[in-house]
Amino acid sequence: MTASFASDEFDLKEDWGKIKDEFKPYKVLSNTSNTDVIQAITLYSTFKNRAEATSSGLDSIPAVSAKRKEMLNLTLSDYKQYRDEIVSGFIKAAKILVENCIYNARDLPYATQLIPMAAILAKLGDKIDNIGNKNNFIRWYWCGVFGELYGSANETRYALDVAQVTEWIENNSDEPKTIYDANFSPSRLHTLRTRNSAAYKGVYAIMMADNIRDWLSATKIDFSTYFSESIDIHHIFPVAWCIKNGIQRIDFDCIINKTPLSGRTNRIVSGDAPSKYLERLKKHAGVTDAESAPKHFPKRKLMI
Repeated sequence: MTASFASDEFDLKEDWGKIKDEFKPYKVLSNTSNTDVIQAITLYSTFKNRAEATSSGLDSIPAVSAKRKEMLNLTLSDYKQYRDEIVSGFIKAAKILVENCIYNARDLPYATQLIPMAAILAKLGDKIDNIGNKNNFIRWYWCGVFGELYGSANETRYALDVAQVTEWIENNSDEPKTIYDANFSPSRLHTLRTRNSAAYKGVYAIMMADNIRDWLSATKIDFSTYFSESIDIHHIFPVAWCIKNGIQRIDFDCIINKTPLSGRTNRIVSGDAPSKYLERLKKHAGVTDAESAPKHFPKRKLMI
């Protein structure tokens, strides 16, 4: 594609450098590749071309696709026409993800889901600023995450989502297949143990979205404190204590036994049981038993 565009005196590599500069302020986009952007442009251009062919009453209606063949057939004119809309779509996606407590690429459940997100947001434009539309969009997003639907055969789902989600949001049509297909069993929580799972990262984000506070400082965990306080997910009952007391890894390593904490708080927790480290935390924080009572901290709700 680089060679093909170069024949028309367009430097694709140079243009990717400009796009990376636009993405730089958004940490959640730090692992987004040039291939991701081209795939999103391909998806969007085939979607637009299909819509135009349908409205014109043409006999031959092109398919919506983002497969390798269509990516290689992407024309320079289509690239130039839709490039800015897709770049804007990625940036809008990053902002929405930050609103939902996904702050960096490491904690992004599915990098692949950014591709249809960018195309959908390019189509919706300013309509996404309507709270009802945004809520529907976020509902589709979490269904993809907790339904764990973006692990394979993604190109087919891309094509369905860009058409179905935009039609659903703009015209109140039937719910997208991704919402219909999504299913999450509570027992799945017991098997979520590492960031290799999209649902694991999803639960982590939802915990942070529930007005959660650091145990030591009682500081609300948000975009600024996430980075300044080195927030990460840590064990509630520490690994060393669990092993010492014969608790199986399958039990203590799941997401149920984890919570977001600052690096400083986790060091104070160390490898002791909560009955011991809570006393140390109270001493470091300089609070009384009454001040550290549960009523001073919000209850956690897992909204899935």
